[in-house]
Amino acid sequence: MQPDVRLIAILDPAAVGAAALDAARAAEAGGATMLQVRMKNSGAAEFLEWTERLMGALTIPVWVNDRADVAWLAGAAGVHLGADDLPADRVRAGWPRVLRVGVSVGTPGEADRARPFEADYWSLGSVDATGSKADAGAPIGVGGFARLATLAPAGVPCVAIGGVTIERIAELCAAGARGVAVIGAVFGATDVERAARRLRDALDAALGRSLP
Repeated sequence: MQPDVRLIAILDPAAVGAAALDAARAAEAGGATMLQVRMKNSGAAEFLEWTERLMGALTIPVWVNDRADVAWLAGAAGVHLGADDLPADRVRAGWPRVLRVGVSVGTPGEADRARPFEADYWSLGSVDATGSKADAGAPIGVGGFARLATLAPAGVPCVAIGGVTIERIAELCAAGARGVAVIGAVFGATDVERAARRLRDALDAALGRSLP
């Protein structure tokens, strides 16, 4: 069964601070279908602690960004790997428990390298400029997203990431997106639950799905 990638909320608990658990719960209440824990500037022990706390607080799947070791130790639903992280095929084959794996794809060359591996989803971008990821590269726009989406293996859902706003949802879904991954659009909002709900409603409308 494929993961539900409609609305991936990416959270850095160290950046949000004491309110991180409440923010995560609010994102879930608003319709996030997956939470991805992303802690670029934290040590492994803190990363593991927060992942386990979030898993205990939420019912939606919790994935880990970059750190396959943390994902495995925590018993997370999966790990998201960038182009410079551990090779996806070796991560899936090398751990005692099978890990689901999502991969980042930002160029045709990265698509070529990712295609032989049967990832659970591709994350394509950065679609627009973003301040949340310093190494995101030049924005590819909706047109670039559409071109990369055609390179994904059949049946692998593509997710738009990087500067995604609610105004972009309809055109991204028309370009092949089956979901979006966001940081600021949810956790940068004053009302996290409302922000997530607006995005989820827009996604469900664009994808022709009804809310549960």
